[in-house]
Amino acid sequence: MSDVLLQLAQVLEQRKQEPAEKSYVASLYAKGIDAILKKIGEEATETIIAGKGGDKQQIVYETADLWFHCMILLADQGLGPEDVLGELQRRFGLSGLAEKAQRKS
Repeated sequence: MSDVLLQLAQVLEQRKQEPAEKSYVASLYAKGIDAILKKIGEEATETIIAGKGGDKQQIVYETADLWFHCMILLADQGLGPEDVLGELQRRFGLSGLAEKAQRKS
């Protein structure tokens, strides 16, 4: 499944080279970090509402939107899904409480 994330990451990188008027993603890059973060906030809220509503299909749909926009943020910052997957791998096998205790303040 991570192949889809890697393929999407490649497309998001390509969109950096496209004119803003021809690509939704390129238009977000052109508007800057605040626009990208605002969109993530909107999608997070919609995901929360879907979760509260309990419609599984809607939860999946909104989560996909949230992940997509988070990947735009990653690409904008020179990161990719492999960075997040690496962090998840690092945490694998740690209890949530132990992992949280290891975080820097």
